[in-house]
Amino acid sequence: MAARRSTPLPVRRREADATAASVAGIARRRGRWHLARAREVFDLELAAVRAVRSQLDAAFERAVELTVEALRQRRKIVVVGIGKSGLIGHKIAATLSSTGSPAVVLNPLDALHGDLGLVSDGDVVLALSYSGESEELLNLLPALKRFSVRIVALTGHPKSTLARHSDVVLNVRVPKEACPFNLAPTASTTAMLVLGDALAMTVLRARGFKRQDFAARHPSGAIGRALLLRVEDIMRTGDRNAVAPQTLSVKEALLVMTRAKAGSVSVVDQRGKLVGVFTDGDLRRHMAADEGVLARPLKEVMTPRPICIRTGALAVEALKVFNERNIDDLIVINPRREPVGLVDSQDLPRLKMM
Repeated sequence: MAARRSTPLPVRRREADATAASVAGIARRRGRWHLARAREVFDLELAAVRAVRSQLDAAFERAVELTVEALRQRRKIVVVGIGKSGLIGHKIAATLSSTGSPAVVLNPLDALHGDLGLVSDGDVVLALSYSGESEELLNLLPALKRFSVRIVALTGHPKSTLARHSDVVLNVRVPKEACPFNLAPTASTTAMLVLGDALAMTVLRARGFKRQDFAARHPSGAIGRALLLRVEDIMRTGDRNAVAPQTLSVKEALLVMTRAKAGSVSVVDQRGKLVGVFTDGDLRRHMAADEGVLARPLKEVMTPRPICIRTGALAVEALKVFNERNIDDLIVINPRREPVGLVDSQDLPRLKMM
């Protein structure tokens, strides 16, 4: 029997390399296809939003007026929808409530079994249905009509049953869904969500809703801390606020900074007013050029007119300064321009401000 001839090792290696290269090429082509498909979805949904934007008309103004008037009378917004539209309705209601426009979500099925008690005369009903023919929503309409409410429909079919029984119709018709079969609600729900945001933000401005009103509704989390806290609530004071007269030597100033466990010292004149700042970074820069810097007075090496913030300022303003000016410490001064505290950027993560 003839012995089987084995393939030489170099040949096997070349074959393996060719196979690996082929697999890698297929993966790259598939990756490019995936990216192309993702970008196509983005394009379709962007086109949908642009289309709905172009359809905005006097009906939107009427919807805002009805909503503002109802809220002025201490009524509320009742959001109803089923399926994907219902999920979008939850987000719209949450946005409305968080921006000062009380809104509740009413499930059309539960509404006919007692939850209709959520509805009161004077409310505005925001009804979401792209087809405008959702059976569950249409079954609810007669019950809603028993109340003195205004119905604002968000639908892609302005001549649908829902539209005919509504006081205001907001057209959310889109050219095409992002679904390749043009079936799954994708572009239409995105457009509906954006229109809901537009309504909420327009009502917010029409009602004169302010930053402090927003803060009052977000007492917890980073938003609440940033909007409710003032610099006095987060600044270092007393022994932790390093302050030194401008006549003090750099060496003595370093001892003040060390005791305060700070990376800078606020420099004041004979009247106690802020005139400069001296930091660890300043020390390193001067040490490189002047070996005798430790004996020099602060007024010769300090940075004059330092960045500072007034007492009473919101903590979010301090955060903005840190982001824009790329500094580590922010001096807090009172109306007499005396340094009364220091906001250290290292404290912000602990305070959950960043």
